[in-house]
Amino acid sequence: MTAEPLPLAATSLFRAVMVTAGWRCQCTGQCGHSHTRTESRCPRTHGGRVLLMAAPADPSTSERAAAALPADALRAWCPGCHTAAHRTTTRPEPAAQDGLFDL
Repeated sequence: MTAEPLPLAATSLFRAVMVTAGWRCQCTGQCGHSHTRTESRCPRTHGGRVLLMAAPADPSTSERAAAALPADALRAWCPGCHTAAHRTTTRPEPAAQDGLFDL
């Protein structure tokens, strides 16, 4: 058993993802960084100043869909890589036009 901090809910799912990942961020460049100094994988590990999260392997997955994913569809992400990967894979929805210029 690890002495690393665990989330309050879904600990078995979180632990399964982290054990598979070796308690290390699994980003291999989806964040926009090549991580070339660390075998093309983010070097951040869980604990201390960085707490990893178990999040969808596909960062564009909606929060609603992510809640139902099994462990094998999740990856260990550090907050920086997850935020950057999510930002690069999601596009804002176009605003609905109501009013003056509707055709």
